[in-house]
Amino acid sequence: MWDFDHCDPRRCSGKKLARLGLITELRVGSRFRGVVVSPKGTLVVSPADKEIVGRDGVAVVECSWARIDDVPFSKISSPHERLLPYLLATNPTNYGKPWRLNCVEALAATFYITGFDQHAETLLSSFGWGHSFWKVNGCSSFTIILLCTDSNIDGSSYLKRYQTCASAEEVAVMQETIIAELQESYEESRRERARSTEDLLVRNPNHAIPSDDDGSSPASEGDVE
Repeated sequence: MWDFDHCDPRRCSGKKLARLGLITELRVGSRFRGVVVSPKGTLVVSPADKEIVGRDGVAVVECSWARIDDVPFSKISSPHERLLPYLLATNPTNYGKPWRLNCVEALAATFYITGFDQHAETLLSSFGWGHSFWKVNGCSSFTIILLCTDSNIDGSSYLKRYQTCASAEEVAVMQETIIAELQESYEESRRERARSTEDLLVRNPNHAIPSDDDGSSPASEGDVE
């Protein structure tokens, strides 16, 4: 992990992993041979990276999304820089926001997509909200299968779908498919809301004004004494 001290140490997932001995810090300018999760990557991480991850590991950049332009990415060197595909953050700072994963989520997602499920679960288990990452983005193994039976959990299982791909190109295609499905779901939801609004504008037959055919009619001025 390259740490640029942008975040509150009490809320920083990378620093917590370091305190637990689950991650080590790298010096700026040092070369890393494994996969580096970086916004400067040109390929998305995929199962094709499994050998690289297994041999040389994964590194992330610990910085603030608000200060991403301050990071000297030219000094963070790796032949295997990777982007993450579409996933939703579940950390307390950016919950529900696409792409805005923190360090532990980025590491866990990379390990999961490349087939190192237990590594991902070990990292997330150190955080009280860690199980939410799987509930929102897809379950990974029998150890958390009970979470997946919750009726409130999104059944899209993004992570599992990415894991079925064979290359970065296939993951990119799967990502576009997922985004298209989400867009269609959103449009359908809008159509449903529009139909519900139209239903509310229909006159309630129980409140219909009686007609002359039923033998009654509203009083006229001549009827009033």
